[in-house]
Amino acid sequence: MRARFVLTEIGVGLWRNLSITISVVIVTAVSLFFLGSGLLFQRQVDQLRTVVYDEVQVSIFLCGAESTVPSCADGEVTQQQRDEIAAELRDPLIGQYIDSVEYESKQEAYERFLEQFEGSPITENVTAEQLPESFRVRLSDPEQSGTVAAFFEGRAGVESVDDQSDLFEQIFRFLNGATFAAWVLAGAMLIAALLLVATTIRLAAFNRRREIGIMRLVGASKAFIQLPFMLEGIIAATVGALLSSGLLVAFARFFVEGYVGERIQLGGLVGTADAMLIVPWLLLTGVLFAGVSSLITLERYLRV
Repeated sequence: MRARFVLTEIGVGLWRNLSITISVVIVTAVSLFFLGSGLLFQRQVDQLRTVVYDEVQVSIFLCGAESTVPSCADGEVTQQQRDEIAAELRDPLIGQYIDSVEYESKQEAYERFLEQFEGSPITENVTAEQLPESFRVRLSDPEQSGTVAAFFEGRAGVESVDDQSDLFEQIFRFLNGATFAAWVLAGAMLIAALLLVATTIRLAAFNRRREIGIMRLVGASKAFIQLPFMLEGIIAATVGALLSSGLLVAFARFFVEGYVGERIQLGGLVGTADAMLIVPWLLLTGVLFAGVSSLITLERYLRV
């Protein structure tokens, strides 16, 4: 009997406030979609960072005959300087951050240059002697690329040190900024959804104030009076959360995996499986937001 009464009250409440209920569903769906997108974007940044950092190299270019930087004031790198740099790369002080070291001679650099620029007229004006020899350092701890680069920067015989992580860090700073913007937008939309749920519950309680008064007179408990209103908010928010979950999964499946994945051959892209991991959190957030909002609103309303 009580269950039937509660279900009837829920149906009546949702129907009486149909337009506001639809608003709650839409705003909740949009806000949770932004929240899910922020989580998915952050996951993408983390995966890209892992993939990119595995490929990060520190390149130590040695002085050539035409180098003009102060560290090359004595001319082209000598065999002694070359051996000292190689020994320092094996030293535990720096070697603890290094996975492997590959020496590239001028001739090897020239062959790689020809391969990269095959068919380009620029290859006709470059000789092997113009290209610097180098040590290509792959790191066991990519986070320490700056330490390795700083250690060799300005050393005698070293013309320059190229830390690839500097370039990627700029990209990641931009991506982190975009993620933060998505979080801010999601927060604003969640607040809007919270207020809409509270308004819906307040309107539903006002429209049924006579029934509430009668239930009070016959001694109905506060929980029994609150239950239909709370379930109304939770149902609307849950529908919104389901819609946002569907949108997020479709976004990951058709846009990221489909559109982006077919055009950009890049490892570490997020996909449907990653979106599915976020779905439970969206549902939980929607239910909690609606439940807490309804509870606070009804407490204040029934206290009057």
